Amino acid sequence: MARTFKIGSRKSELALVQSRWVQSELQKLHPDCSFELVTMETQGDIILDVALAKIGDKGLFTKELEVGMLQHQTDFAVHSLKDLPTHLPEGLMLGGITARENPADALVLHAKHAGASIDALPEGSVVGTSSLRRLAQLRHHYPQLSFKDIRGNLNTRLRKLDEGQYDAIILAVAGLERLGMGDRISQKLPAEVSLHAVGQGALGIECRAGDEEVLAVLQSLVDADSTRRCLAERAFLRQLEGGCQVPIGVNSEVIADAAGDRLQLTGMVASLDGQQLIRDRAIGSAEDPEAVGIQLAHLLREQGATEILQAIFATLDREAVH
Repeated sequence: MARTFKIGSRKSELALVQSRWVQSELQKLHPDCSFELVTMETQGDIILDVALAKIGDKGLFTKELEVGMLQHQTDFAVHSLKDLPTHLPEGLMLGGITARENPADALVLHAKHAGASIDALPEGSVVGTSSLRRLAQLRHHYPQLSFKDIRGNLNTRLRKLDEGQYDAIILAVAGLERLGMGDRISQKLPAEVSLHAVGQGALGIECRAGDEEVLAVLQSLVDADSTRRCLAERAFLRQLEGGCQVPIGVNSEVIADAAGDRLQLTGMVASLDGQQLIRDRAIGSAEDPEAVGIQLAHLLREQGATEILQAIFATLDREAVH
């Protein structure tokens, strides 16, 4: 039956590009239906003068969109999957994960450093990032560099870089490429340097639990390989009880095997100063990706991940109070 579906989206340029892509793809796949965008501002879009980790991450970029679904103002919402908490509000579910773009982190340099890699930046160079995950890993590998928080949408961050407030900034490859700014990427950071965020590069579509009509429509956009990888990553994060704003990084790969597809998941937990960094990997059946994520979380807990994370949460709580 023909129906109009309302899609919730943040108002940022990247969010709109992502949501319009979903809208366009669904319109092609379901020409008898209509798909309308409903835009909203989230707390993360409004508070731009405070570091993300100090605000807290309980639905920082998702809460308003979730309220819209629960109040039937919208039927589903498009998120960058890395922004979607692993514990969703009662009544909502992850309805689909799209084909993943490159999940790596990108080094974007000021013009005066053109052609350089992160290894070649002079001592004391100022690198901008709002991510504790990126910060902890880069502090671990490059203690000679200086790091400074940076907020704002992608264009604002690039402007601050070009004005000379930073020597380099770290962004997601996928975001730059989706906005047609892939030429700004100076280096795609290897996994040995920076494991990416859980779900980075994929879109997660959230909807009301049990809405079979919506779920049937969304199924046409689901990518099986990306889904297995991201479910393993999210299970790993959930098991560690980490949020979007803590130094937890991953890398996942589905490996074809004669006995069946295998899923390899690499993960790390690091202290805020980068002094402690625990890293390991787990391999298991791609048909049970969440078991692989849980297994890896247990491996890191045995090596001290719980103590590192507890210290981070205590620090962030103190900073939030002040």
